Amino acid sequence: MARSCLMFAAALLASASPAFAEAPPPANSLIDYSGFQRLVGEVGPLRETRRIGWERFATGANAGNAVLLDARSAADFARGHISGAVNLPFSEFTDDKLAKVLGPDKDRPIYIYCNNNFSDNRTPVVTKRVELALNIPTFVNLVGYGYGNVWELADVVSIADPRMGWVVEREQSI
Repeated sequence: MARSCLMFAAALLASASPAFAEAPPPANSLIDYSGFQRLVGEVGPLRETRRIGWERFATGANAGNAVLLDARSAADFARGHISGAVNLPFSEFTDDKLAKVLGPDKDRPIYIYCNNNFSDNRTPVVTKRVELALNIPTFVNLVGYGYGNVWELADVVSIADPRMGWVVEREQSI
């Protein structure tokens, strides 16, 4: 009996699969992958001109009304970040939250860094796959939200480098 039920279920799945595969995906007006691809293509050349070394990055991040943005998780930010950084996790980017953290001036200089700017490869800066480094979507999203004055750390440094002024708010507990 169990074997015949299993065979019936397999036959039913096999017969349903082609029909399911041919069905168009449901429309979702809140997701635009083609628009995202266009945005990435438009932002790519700008991003290449905005990747800068540590000295220029640190000088700019500490000048005037610039903001140093860390888009890593709140937990990793608390475990360590560059002195003076503010945190807004990438997954929480919205118009309202960005305006609250970055202020109303969309021309304000914003300096960003991510895990892949650090050679340490340990919590809180575990290296991500290079093509998925957080700097890439952070830059694209900031520009997409209308922030045109974004600068990205290009160098790889260590959190032990005294120039970082590495701040730990909460030690990791495992």
